[in-house]
Amino acid sequence: MARSKSKTRIERPARAERAQATSGEDAPNPVWFKPVMFGFMLLGLVWIIVFYVSQNQYPIPALGAWNILVGFGIAFIGFLMTTRWR
Repeated sequence: MARSKSKTRIERPARAERAQATSGEDAPNPVWFKPVMFGFMLLGLVWIIVFYVSQNQYPIPALGAWNILVGFGIAFIGFLMTTRWR
């Protein structure tokens, strides 16, 4: 009597799970990832606050109003890191 292909083939889910874990896509983030992510967001916020409180004297006086863009850029790096957080 002929056997069906679905009964003769043995599926091994453990092998598939190991392949997914080693692919790197679903791997957890390193320990340093979350503090660095929040650090960038807070650093950007502090940069902008210092710029406004010091009345354009700090953090870098030569940049002038571009300090706002620098602060938002630093914070934006932190927000971009949230897309890779697992």
